[in-house]
Amino acid sequence: MSPKNTGGLLAVLFALLAAGATAQKNKPTTKVVLYKDRIAAQWDTVNCVKNAIKINPLLFLRGEIPIYYERALSSKVSAEVGVGVTYRNYINLTIAGDHPDADDFGAGTKIRSHPSFHVGVRYYFTDDIEPQGAYMQAEFAYLKYGKRITEQDSTGQLTDRTRTDQRTFNDFRVYFGYQTLGASSNWLFDFYGGVALRLRDMTIVNEQLNITQRQWTYEEKGINDMVPAFFLGVKMGLGW
Repeated sequence: MSPKNTGGLLAVLFALLAAGATAQKNKPTTKVVLYKDRIAAQWDTVNCVKNAIKINPLLFLRGEIPIYYERALSSKVSAEVGVGVTYRNYINLTIAGDHPDADDFGAGTKIRSHPSFHVGVRYYFTDDIEPQGAYMQAEFAYLKYGKRITEQDSTGQLTDRTRTDQRTFNDFRVYFGYQTLGASSNWLFDFYGGVALRLRDMTIVNEQLNITQRQWTYEEKGINDMVPAFFLGVKMGLGW
C-alpha cells in the first residue's frame, strides 16, 4: 500500500474514533430513583396534608376534653401535642391506673377543672407523602382530676367543712394505631390502642352514710404509686 493510501486510512480511522468518543460522552447516563427518595422529594414539593386538628369524643365521657394538633416533620415522622381540661367523669371503671369511680352527681360535690397536656412523637411504618397508615407513637400525658366535697351533718344538711379529692396522673404511653385520610376530602380518622406506665399521686375522699347512727363519715386515703394503664380509642379531625 502506498504511503498516500496509508495516510488516508489512518485519517478515516482517527475520525471514526473521535466520533465514537464524542457520542459516548454525550450519551445520557441512566439514573435509578429509589421509591423512598421519590416519596421524600414529593413530600418536600407537593402541596399535601402536613397538619391536622383532632378531637377524641370517647374521652368526653371519661372526664377530659382535649384538642390535638399533629404536624408532619417528614414523610414518616410527625409530632402530636394536645391541650385540654378535665371535668366530671361519667363512667365507672375499675381498671388499674384509672380513677376508679364515677363522680358523684349529688349536692355537695363540686367538680374542679384542671388543664391536661399530651406530647408525643409518631413514626409511620408506611411510605406516604401524607401522615396516614400504620404507626407507633410514644407519648407523655399529664392529667389532674379534682372535686371539692362539702361535708354533711346528721340531718343531711351541708356544713362549712370541705374536703378535696384530687388525682394526678403522669403517663408514659406507647400507642399502635392506624390513621386514614378521606379519599375525596381531608377528614381523617385515627384508631389506636396502647399501654402506659402511670405514676399516680392521689388523695381519695370516701363519703359514707352510717344508717344505724344516721351520721355521715369521711375518710381520706393517700396513694402514691406506679401502675399499668390501657387505652383504646378513636380520634377524628381535619387535615390541611
